[in-house]
Amino acid sequence: MPENDPWEYSLYIPNDLRAVTVSRRTLRLILTMHGLIRLVDVAELLATELVSNAVRHTKGPAALRVRWSPPGTLRIGAWDANPEPPEPPMVFGPTEELEEGRGLELVRACADGWGWHPLARHGNRGKYVWCELAAG
Repeated sequence: MPENDPWEYSLYIPNDLRAVTVSRRTLRLILTMHGLIRLVDVAELLATELVSNAVRHTKGPAALRVRWSPPGTLRIGAWDANPEPPEPPMVFGPTEELEEGRGLELVRACADGWGWHPLARHGNRGKYVWCELAAG
């Protein structure tokens, strides 16, 4: 049974595609340890899309953030150093087989909500792209 207290984890990652796998496995461990195993598959898919976008489309470091807010909201987000907004999700037809550009559409389709906002802290700029899953 999930905890009733809020918690949050941050994993700072280098600009390296291997960080996507590290983030996904770390997320699986966090959710398993907090009794949220039923959210793991969808959460991994969402985190993979957010982190891979952060690593592929920027040159600086990034971070995965995972937050639980009782009574049952899991927020997954990726920070990166690029302040430019993400490309809006594209709606695809059933016959389209694109190799790229589907990430935020998958996030939009699988999450209960998503968004982004610019960040400015200590002279650093960037953005935070997030999505939420309801545990209920």
